[in-house]
Amino acid sequence: QVRLVESGGGLVQAGGSLRLSCAASGTTVSINAMGWYRQAPGKQREVVATISTRGLTTYTDSVKGRFTLSRDNAKNTVYLQMNTLKPEDTAVYYCNTVVFATLDRYWGQGTSVTVSS
Repeated sequence: QVRLVESGGGLVQAGGSLRLSCAASGTTVSINAMGWYRQAPGKQREVVATISTRGLTTYTDSVKGRFTLSRDNAKNTVYLQMNTLKPEDTAVYYCNTVVFATLDRYWGQGTSVTVSS
């Protein structure tokens, strides 16, 4: 059974940093496509950053240069380092994976990030 567990969210002042973690079980992050998404209050869920099965990363324009997605294959965990946070980054952040063998998609339960001005 695939399970994704996010952690690392919290309350931070504008300009601060947070690192989100997504620990996976039942699947292998090193061969799957992985992604971080976020959903702000009253808005649709949007993609923040992704890493392909080949290790190529992409970022939405609003976080380029501030956020970094990485993965630790030994820990089967992906991270989202978020620097220079802005109030508009406030959202629930979700980890996502697309399993390489089946193309099934799974979501974590989300971790809340609040950036105060």
